[in-house]
Amino acid sequence: MAKLKIVKHGDETLRKVCRPVDKITPRIITLLDDMIETMRAADGCGLAAPQVGVLRRIAVVEVEEGEVYELINPRIVAYAGEQQEQEGCLSIPGRWGITKRPKHVTVRAFNRKGEEYEVSGSDLLARAFCHEIDHLDGKLFIDCMIEELKE
Repeated sequence: MAKLKIVKHGDETLRKVCRPVDKITPRIITLLDDMIETMRAADGCGLAAPQVGVLRRIAVVEVEEGEVYELINPRIVAYAGEQQEQEGCLSIPGRWGITKRPKHVTVRAFNRKGEEYEVSGSDLLARAFCHEIDHLDGKLFIDCMIEELKE
């Protein structure tokens, strides 16, 4: 495994729409492992492939230690409620804001074995899923920020 370089705000990669993963290869598995290591080393709770310069529909989320969600070609299939909470991003260090997100979401994705699955989450987990899936569509949390927080 290797720690990858996190792309910072201003890099055009972060604004591009990612391509779907057609086949899960050893290279995709290595990318997942490296993304998890990179996310943990940066003390984040999620990381999307474009944040490490890869324009593929892949993200990892870990809001509770040891419970990692590997999301290949994820999409939100259901959502409910609303939350307005603080959010930040590893690609925009030092900047925080209040965003409006669904309180509950259900995501459908593939795992590293190519198996399709669904996972539902609320509160921080729902926010992390939305945040990372937004990255795959070239959107950043500052695009849906309703209030910027000053340090």
